[in-house]
Amino acid sequence: MSDQPTAPRSSDTKPSGLVQTGKVVSVNTSPRKTVRKTPVERCYVIENQGLEGDAHGGDWHRQVSLLALESIETMRDKGLDVGPGDFAENITTEGIDLLALPVGSTVEIGEGLKLEITQIGKVCHTRCAIYYQAGDCVMPKEGIFAVVKHGGDVAVGDEVRATAVTATPAPPGPPSAEPELGPTSS
Repeated sequence: MSDQPTAPRSSDTKPSGLVQTGKVVSVNTSPRKTVRKTPVERCYVIENQGLEGDAHGGDWHRQVSLLALESIETMRDKGLDVGPGDFAENITTEGIDLLALPVGSTVEIGEGLKLEITQIGKVCHTRCAIYYQAGDCVMPKEGIFAVVKHGGDVAVGDEVRATAVTATPAPPGPPSAEPELGPTSS
């Protein structure tokens, strides 16, 4: 797998029918960017925005971030003292191979929340506070990002249903780097 993130290309995909199911093991929010997020039991996710009260929400293609618990456990195996929310992901899942979901795939959570995958991994231009707090960061390679197609509640224990799509291959060359901090408040 390349270290480069996959650029958003959801318009070039079609459903394939491959479905995975898993569950939400942590919901995480923070009013500030570049810091670890705090786990909460549940949160409302606003359509075309992101998690209510979370600094990463806004009108851009990375409204919600997801990371697999299995990725966090890999970092623990390397000796890091980390857990859900420590890599600033909004939703920590278990039982789904997030990296197998191409851009354009859908992720349905609980009773009505629907996300569409817009980016896999991200370009880290500098080592942020999370890197220094945790000793390493897994989000650039294993985090995925999504927009909110239909809002709703997300809670620890909710079922996650991911439907993969077949992606049209991206043209050769590196993806365009998107701003790390997303929308700014005025």
